[in-house]
Formats: sequence, C-alpha cells, structure tokens
Amino acid sequence: MNSCHGRTVGDLSGEVVELGGGVSGFKPGDKVVSMSFPNCGGLAEYAVAPASLTVARPPEVSAADGATLPAAAGSALQQLKAAGVRFDADADAAAAAGGPKNVLVTAASGGVGHYAVQLAKLAGLHVTATCGARNLAFVRDGLGADEALDYRTPDGAALRSPSGRRYDAVAHCAPPAPWPVFRDALADAGGVVVDLTPGVAATVRSFLHRVTFSKKRLVPLILMPKKEEMEWLVDMAKQGKLKTTIDSKYPLSRAQEAWAKSMEGHATGKIVVEMGGTE
Repeated sequence: MNSCHGRTVGDLSGEVVELGGGVSGFKPGDKVVSMSFPNCGGLAEYAVAPASLTVARPPEVSAADGATLPAAAGSALQQLKAAGVRFDADADAAAAAGGPKNVLVTAASGGVGHYAVQLAKLAGLHVTATCGARNLAFVRDGLGADEALDYRTPDGAALRSPSGRRYDAVAHCAPPAPWPVFRDALADAGGVVVDLTPGVAATVRSFLHRVTFSKKRLVPLILMPKKEEMEWLVDMAKQGKLKTTIDSKYPLSRAQEAWAKSMEGHATGKIVVEMGGTE
C-alpha cells in the first residue's frame, strides 16, 4: 500500500517478503512502514526499501494509516521542529523560555497540514489554521485547531488571526505567498516561516534573512527522513494521539487517477493506492 504525497510516491506499508544481506531486526512476514527515499518508488506490488527507514507497524495502526505517515507526518514534524517546537519532556520548559506559542498552519486540511495541526496541539501550542470553507469545521472540530480561516476571504489571504494574535511560527504547506503577508503576520519580536515547497524566490529570501540576522525569517524545509522520528510518529498513531484522514483510496490499476487528484491540491487528508492483502 502506498501513499501519494506531493511530487513523490515513496511511503510504503506492507509485509516483509525478503531481507537483503546484513539486514537484521526484521523477518519475512513482519508488518512494516517504510519510506523508499531518495528513490521514492512505491507504486508497485513489490518495492525495495532501506532498512534504515523501515519501522514495525503495530496492529493498532492500519496499513492505510501507516502508508501515510513517513513523508507527510514526517514533513509536518520537521517543519515544526525547524520552527523551534519541542516534542520531548522539555517541551514546556522550551515554551517558557521563549519557544513558539502561537502557530499558523496553512493548507491545514491537506496531507501535511492536517498532521501539522495535530502535532502543534500535541506540543501545547495555540493553532490558527487556513483551509477552504468546506473544511473549516473539519480543521477546528476534527483536528483541534483553535481558530480556522477560509483562505479565500480577505482575512484568510492576509493570514489574520480572528483573535488578533501574531504568530511565532508558520508551517507553510500552501502554494507560495508574498513575503510581506508573512512578515506582517509574524510577532513583532520575531518569528519563522518554514516553507514546505520553497521556490527559487523563497530560497533566495531565506539566504538574505540568514546573512542579515533578520528576526523574521523564512526557512525552506529540506526533508531528511529519520528512523527515530518515524518510530515516534507510528507510536503516536498507535496511541491514538495522531490520526490520519484519508480522502480516498484507489486500486493500483487506477493509480494515475490518484496521482491526478493529488496534483489538484484539494484533497482532504491523504490519498492512498492499495495493492491488496496488506492488512
């Protein structure tokens, strides 16, 4: 079973069939979650996955949910970490010492965004989220966002919090936006925007912010998958603290339709391609 994510399809959830030389810790028949990185090839009945990015999938986590976690939830986790959010026992101390308290998540009903909202709430943050009008209730009631904005409204386009808050951090999961919009939405004391899919302009701006020691910064996300983070995310899913919303499922024979829907950018949660027999 594979999950469509952005421009890549590399999240895998299935059963170990054969082990490569020198691989230990797994055996044929084990249920696992993996990420075929950097090759990102997953639309097949059989796929080769690195042991370094493969973790056990417990019975409490379905194959469909497991297939969505590595890249999407992993990106959300690394976005928030890049913004200074802590998820360990010292999270409260980090917040008290000036860590992020108010966070904005854009495209919050999407594959990465719907995880970012949940993870930010797990870290005890106040979360404002943007999404389309049809998903406002889902983002607030289903994901736990404190405030939700329709991105098509003037306030949504300006990223204005309904309560008047400025943001210490932004997990930007939407298409590119002008920097002044972010700059005006960030707290006066400073803040960081972590961009999920930065273009050339964002990369250049990030460099300028770094060399000028700007208090308000844009940071491009460079996803570097880590096994320990995958294990943590699977454990959060096992405990019911991190939930996956699946927009739709497709058989392998309709993978092209799944890909096309993913590229439209309007799915609520994740899109899954099923191979069959993965539960």
